[in-house]
Amino acid sequence: HGAPVYVRHEIVHNRFVVEGLERQGAVFVEELDEIPDDGQPVVFSAHGVPKVVPAEAARRDMTYVDATCPLVSKVHAEAQRHERNGMHILLIGHEGHPEVVGTMGQIGAGAMTLIETVADAEAFATNDPSTLAYVTQTTLSVDDTKDIVATLRRRFPQMAEPRKDDICYATTNRQEAVKAIAEHAELVLVIGAANSSNS
Repeated sequence: HGAPVYVRHEIVHNRFVVEGLERQGAVFVEELDEIPDDGQPVVFSAHGVPKVVPAEAARRDMTYVDATCPLVSKVHAEAQRHERNGMHILLIGHEGHPEVVGTMGQIGAGAMTLIETVADAEAFATNDPSTLAYVTQTTLSVDDTKDIVATLRRRFPQMAEPRKDDICYATTNRQEAVKAIAEHAELVLVIGAANSSNS
């Protein structure tokens, strides 16, 4: 297509990657209404988008590429399956993070509750614990998530769980590496984006 190519949200939370793409003609926007109707394509970020975004792109007859990470798409599919089965879904994640916004936008309003902390897990109330399921954002702290899940399991032992851990293997590997390095270091520097849950 040639420049410009529009990208809805940072394709990944990595300034080096984003600035390199900008030099090649990528234009990063937050919403589709920032993109002119000139036939240029739009790419959806790796974090995933709510269902309304591709629907709006199709309505505007935009050419789009969905670059959602397959591990995020797996979480979307889990949430959709739970909704079809009449479950209420608890999403463990960070409010406002694009991945959380995208995951919550996969299902109907009111079918999912965001759980950010152990305190949220303790405070959540339901009339029917047999209809609960949980999924997680893919880039969370493994240790923090483990504590939240343990709280939910204790309170709601019938809760449906992911068949396989939702946290991304790259995220998990980095966190394990940091722990291993930290045992032998006085200081560990994490080079990453401030808006990255992974960082």
